[in-house]
Amino acid sequence: ITNYFTYDLARPLHVFDADSVRGNELTVRLARPGESLLALNGKTYDLPEGVTVISDGEGVESLGGVMGGERSGCSPDTTAVFLEVALFDPIRTATTGRKLDILSDARFRFERGVDPAFVTDAAQMATAMILDLCGGEASELVVAGQEPQWQTAITLRLGRTEALGGIHVSPERQHDILRDLGCFVDPVDDQHLRVQPPSWRGDLQAEHDLVEEIIRINGYDQLPAVPLPRDSQSRPILTPAQRRTGWVRRALAERGLLECLTWSFLPSETAALFGGDNPALRLANPISADLDAMRPSVLPNLIAAAGRNSDRGFKDIGLFEIGPQFDGPEPGQQRTVAAVLRAGRTGPRHWDQAPRAVDVFDARADATAVLEAAGANPDSFQIVAKAPAWYHPGRSGSLVLGNKTIAYFGELHPRVLAALDVKAPVVGCEVFLEALPPLKQKATRAKAALKLLPLQSLERDFAFVLDDTVSADAVMRAIRNADKTLITQVRVFDRYAGPHVGENKVSLALSVTIQPQDHTLTDAEIETLSAAVVAAVSKATGGVLRN
Repeated sequence: ITNYFTYDLARPLHVFDADSVRGNELTVRLARPGESLLALNGKTYDLPEGVTVISDGEGVESLGGVMGGERSGCSPDTTAVFLEVALFDPIRTATTGRKLDILSDARFRFERGVDPAFVTDAAQMATAMILDLCGGEASELVVAGQEPQWQTAITLRLGRTEALGGIHVSPERQHDILRDLGCFVDPVDDQHLRVQPPSWRGDLQAEHDLVEEIIRINGYDQLPAVPLPRDSQSRPILTPAQRRTGWVRRALAERGLLECLTWSFLPSETAALFGGDNPALRLANPISADLDAMRPSVLPNLIAAAGRNSDRGFKDIGLFEIGPQFDGPEPGQQRTVAAVLRAGRTGPRHWDQAPRAVDVFDARADATAVLEAAGANPDSFQIVAKAPAWYHPGRSGSLVLGNKTIAYFGELHPRVLAALDVKAPVVGCEVFLEALPPLKQKATRAKAALKLLPLQSLERDFAFVLDDTVSADAVMRAIRNADKTLITQVRVFDRYAGPHVGENKVSLALSVTIQPQDHTLTDAEIETLSAAVVAAVSKATGGVLRN
């Protein structure tokens, strides 16, 4: 019966075995120091001061609004019961349950608010059900305390429904909705209603609560879909540099690299290998004796991490870190670098294709991927065969834009690897994100829609005889500049040096992809374009078409 009232009417009840109650009465009070209770769930609780309890003449019998005690609980042998229908304070009930870590149906309802006017009626209804189903005889009703003052009057301005909810509801409809919800509604004038909520609606405390109920009953589907004003929408909180860093981080992770977060310090002996012999980068109070200098490059700590992994059997590894390197102690002498390191081979053993050792071209591909992810065009950068001393002098290079060095890439110098006790091959790259051109405005940064041309592309191969000091990159850039619309791709597929081309000469063979735009190219147009390619290479590099 008590469960039925709890679930059906949200009115928790409790029944004591009257013969187990010691003394002549039950008292509602606060717990005293040292008291405890064996509850109906079989657990014994030491009661902190301040929790609400119900006690008899000798001690605590129940936790008010939370759970009853086992000693006075009813059993199949119970013949006399005491029905408790109480109203407990929501905050104190919630505090009791949290302190003792007790979850119960009674606590759930009392801490959310129970109808304050439904106490005497509930006692009479529960008594009638007990007599009807169990028989017996009822005593007179004993009442302690008084019903709290729950009555409140709220003035509703009829225009507030449209102002707050964005929908017009007629005054008559608003009046009927509130009345049907159990409210006493008294029209004050054409624009105001005096509303008294019923006792079971303790959530109706102010005008906006009434508006919410009117909108709910009228139907949320009636609310118009109105976009937020543009000016009220929040602006992006990330700076362009922070967004660019996120793009680079995602791109490197997609390439199968693992992100590392290493110290910004390192041993001064290691810093000297990477150009960090500046005394100003030494720490006056290092966190460790072997971390006494700020790092002049992000690569040393990645190399050390690769070495630790190699010692534990993970010899083929790819790592990256985006963080600061320190050129000096002053403001402005700190640069954000995207550093990538690869060690070992390109993959596991395979029956169809043997893995190869990582090389300078893997490092260059990683640097190019960083530039693309950062929103830069890799084709606009010039490759220069020059890199710092910690790179292999013949297997490294730089990416340059104008007079700015944007990135270094290549194999790490064997002397550096030996000093760090790491076995070759190890390749890496360093991309200076702050040196990249600033991002353009959002309006011009939007990527163009995919354009699929119905015309088939064609390829033409060219072989040029060049001085062996001319870089392949210079030849490729000259070919692209011959016609930036029709020439979509340039690839080197062969290099030859020997007696057939002369001393200090090389033959470089390239494949040029030509993509017609609006019509199929005629033989004459193709020959004209080919002549433009040869002329561009000859002017830029001095190379001649090989016979």
